[in-house]
Amino acid sequence: MSRLETASNPANLKRVVIEPITRVEGHGKITLLLDDNHHIHQARLHIVEFRGFEKFIQGRPFWEIPVMVQRLCGICPVSHHLAAVKAMDMIVGVSPSQLTPTATKLRRLLHLGQMLQSHALHFFHLSSPDLLFGFNDAVAHRNIVGVIADHPDLGLQGIKLRKYGQEVIRVISGKRVHGTAGIPGGMNKALTTQDREYLLADIDQMITWSKQAVDLSQKLYLADADYHQRFALIQSNMLCLIRNDGALDLYHGGLRAKNATGQTIFDHVNYCNYSDYIHEDIKSWSYMKFPFIVSKGQEHGWYRVGPLARLNNCDFIPTPLAETERKLFMSQAQGGFVQASLAYHWARMIEMLHSAEGIKELLLDAEILGQDLVTKGERAYEGIGLVEAPRGTLFHHYRVDEDDKVTMANLIVSTTNNNQAMNESIRQVAEQYLDGHQLTEGLLNHLEVAVRAYDPCLSCATHALGKMPLEVELVDSQGQRLDYLVKSSTGEITQE
Repeated sequence: MSRLETASNPANLKRVVIEPITRVEGHGKITLLLDDNHHIHQARLHIVEFRGFEKFIQGRPFWEIPVMVQRLCGICPVSHHLAAVKAMDMIVGVSPSQLTPTATKLRRLLHLGQMLQSHALHFFHLSSPDLLFGFNDAVAHRNIVGVIADHPDLGLQGIKLRKYGQEVIRVISGKRVHGTAGIPGGMNKALTTQDREYLLADIDQMITWSKQAVDLSQKLYLADADYHQRFALIQSNMLCLIRNDGALDLYHGGLRAKNATGQTIFDHVNYCNYSDYIHEDIKSWSYMKFPFIVSKGQEHGWYRVGPLARLNNCDFIPTPLAETERKLFMSQAQGGFVQASLAYHWARMIEMLHSAEGIKELLLDAEILGQDLVTKGERAYEGIGLVEAPRGTLFHHYRVDEDDKVTMANLIVSTTNNNQAMNESIRQVAEQYLDGHQLTEGLLNHLEVAVRAYDPCLSCATHALGKMPLEVELVDSQGQRLDYLVKSSTGEITQE
């Protein structure tokens, strides 16, 4: 564990705050505690939003939930929609294998459109300025406007890749953002021949551009491989869904977890039993939960999810171009896994290529135009749905009553799964690059670069578990503490 995790907070330390973290979805901040010699004693990532979806969807009819939970986010609403509707399938007594082939393939097509648009948005709009211009580049230039000015073809490709992914979503769900498609037991609309031909018209270009994006991300990473491998380097467990044959599967599968050296912790676990394997902790300084693998304990059981975890954990990718790129990516493994945080960008582009290939395969599948969309089953009162969202494994868990109203909701979103890992990464960066140095904007941006590697969706991640602890500190103009109140996770209030 980093020394910055266990650091004390004496009154003579100076507090430096990066707020808000830029070029991420949602609002968060990073705080540093440092002494007069610029030695850093603590570094933390704080999530300062509180959304409360788990509470206020209680009492709503269960069939409303797949539409409601999309409002968690405007970037990854499809992921929440599909995870929730998979849970509601269970409520109406329909297992994944009982869905009609057309309904399953339409959901998969919708999901791949989501992966494509989200990965394109993050790489081209949010992360490429750091990767192309350097972490210390001028703020006025280190942004998407600078990318378009210096690399107009690249900027345009990023825009069009994202637009195409959004068009896939629009064609299936009626809207690019917050549409409706999945219903308990199936889908609400068939795909027309005209829509299929419309999407097929540009898919080969999307595959070509996706392959070029992989080449670019690989080139940028390998141009200074030693530095990129060390930056924000942490050794973590990895978690994701996996297909029965070990292939990458972004829509359905069993849970696989491996330790930092690539040894299996558990494999092909039915995700309906996730609570036997994953528990959640809370801390007083964040509205985001801290999940961990039960068998490893809180201290050693934290893990990473998302593109890096998925490429490390899977045995192969079931589309040819992406599989070729995965093999090259895994050649960078050291000690069993690719652990470098900046390798997330490279892995993300390989997944974007896989998504483009997968979209073409599904569009050419005759069953995608089928009219049999809905399956019925025997009513149940609990449902659990998982998908691999762009940022990682996404858990939706609900219980309903006899009146069809939701009585319990628990969401473990992708960014929450990465919470401890993001904190470990910024501590590593703080120790390696900032400790003992006069802080500059460029050095502080190093911390943001570490966070951006995970493509966090902070709005999605802000959900409380039970009664959240709270600390309130009153200080005077000189920074001296006048009063201090603490509310524990049990609700008890004490004064210091």
